[in-house]
Amino acid sequence: MDQVVRLPVTPDGRHLREIFAAEPDRPVRHCARIGDLHVDWSRQPITDRVLGELHAVAEDAGVARAFARMASGERVNVTEGRAVMHMALRAPRSTVMSVDGVDVVPLVHEVLESMRATANRIRSDDRITDIVNIGIGGSDLGPAMAARALRAFSHPRLRSHFVSNVDGADIDSVLADLDPAHTIFIVVSKTFTTLETLTNARTARSWLVERLGPDAVSDHFIAVSTAAQRVAEFGIDPSAMLGFWDWVGGRYSIWSAVGLSLMILIGPDRFDEFLAGAHAVDSAMTSGFGVDGSTAANPIVTLAMIGILNRDVLGRGSKAVIPYAQELDRLPAYLQQLDMESNGKSVRADGSSVSMPTGPVIWGEPGTNGQHAFFQLLHQGTDVIPVDFIGFARANNDLSEHQDLLMANLLAQAEALALGRDGGAEPHRHFPGDRPSTLVLAEQLTPSTLGQLLALYEHIVFVQGVVWGIDSFDQWGVELGKVLASRITPQLVSDEPIPADTDPTTSAAIAWYRRHRSR
Repeated sequence: MDQVVRLPVTPDGRHLREIFAAEPDRPVRHCARIGDLHVDWSRQPITDRVLGELHAVAEDAGVARAFARMASGERVNVTEGRAVMHMALRAPRSTVMSVDGVDVVPLVHEVLESMRATANRIRSDDRITDIVNIGIGGSDLGPAMAARALRAFSHPRLRSHFVSNVDGADIDSVLADLDPAHTIFIVVSKTFTTLETLTNARTARSWLVERLGPDAVSDHFIAVSTAAQRVAEFGIDPSAMLGFWDWVGGRYSIWSAVGLSLMILIGPDRFDEFLAGAHAVDSAMTSGFGVDGSTAANPIVTLAMIGILNRDVLGRGSKAVIPYAQELDRLPAYLQQLDMESNGKSVRADGSSVSMPTGPVIWGEPGTNGQHAFFQLLHQGTDVIPVDFIGFARANNDLSEHQDLLMANLLAQAEALALGRDGGAEPHRHFPGDRPSTLVLAEQLTPSTLGQLLALYEHIVFVQGVVWGIDSFDQWGVELGKVLASRITPQLVSDEPIPADTDPTTSAAIAWYRRHRSR
């Protein structure tokens, strides 16, 4: 923890009860409207002084300059030599955003038009009842999460399915419930070489061909890729391929053609609302910087720096995201990838070692389920874990009594975590409190508010990456396991001796698998 003291921020040290007593106007001063989101960080351990110190850190790190460089199309993904332009994917037609001197916004809208045509064709075809998205990582987590979140807005005839795991149980369970004549498969892989995705896609193709014949592939498969030749070799007509660009990172790709399955489900107009919601937060982020690069008036930077305070100054290595909305049950998993794959780094962009802890562990579960599982640890455990509570004033159903009870629980948990309770003579009933949380509230979960919520977290992750000096847009940490898996796979099914240079523990496990695989 000696690295932590290098951050020039001194925590207040008082219990949240004391801070609230001294600052009764905190709920008014420590909140902001970001798009349609009401964000309240008054239960975080900050004061005006602490916030000033945090923003000084952000300004010294050059957050405003870094954001401007990213928005201008510079290759801020330095280890891969790529621009990072996911904001262009939700920019209006009138916007100009360039990469290597080329305005990419018209290209984005050209693909959006192709997506709309595809979505409208499928939505109007009464024969189609099921959409199967085959991808992994950002090609799965985003569409899968959003499809569940926005199911209240889905076409009543269409069902969505998402296959990602190379475990055969995943695709087997999906195919078992489908009629091939009524099913469309969307294979999402930028290079069309992703091992898990192509394995699942080949299984789906074999299943379809066995039932409908080889000619059916071109009618029932769509590709989202940049590899036209590999797509054609698979049997998909390249005219049925939707593309994207190398400046679209996987975990930032739901706004692109990767979101085709979502557009089919909710319709092009609702998908436009989803994009517009994200763009509204992009605009809030852009306008929040002062002309001199100051960040104090930018609430998104404030939220990011509160995360820095918890992670680096107070040593809190974990953060829970608790959506009080069952439709958002996949949001914590989506944010795990967004945050942990982006900022789980120990090497700075310049190749040096980081000077402070990075990348908190992100986890969570919908409320109120979590209250009957891990909230015991949140309230009385030995680790202090910051929480983001997400809730809505109105549900996408008519059960208002349920929504009232749901939101009462959200507010009660935030209060209990912050203020605690004296157990008196019964120490097991003592709640220490002083456990921070942030409330992110909106009137209703809609395509627009979901877009706003996701863009908000994207920008928070970006700011924190700048402060840590890391490249938030690469993911070399996933490479080694893939390389080793490709070497081990043929050994598992071979009768040849295991190579002598194989790690002995791996060799023993391969030998065990070989013995038991044939049974």
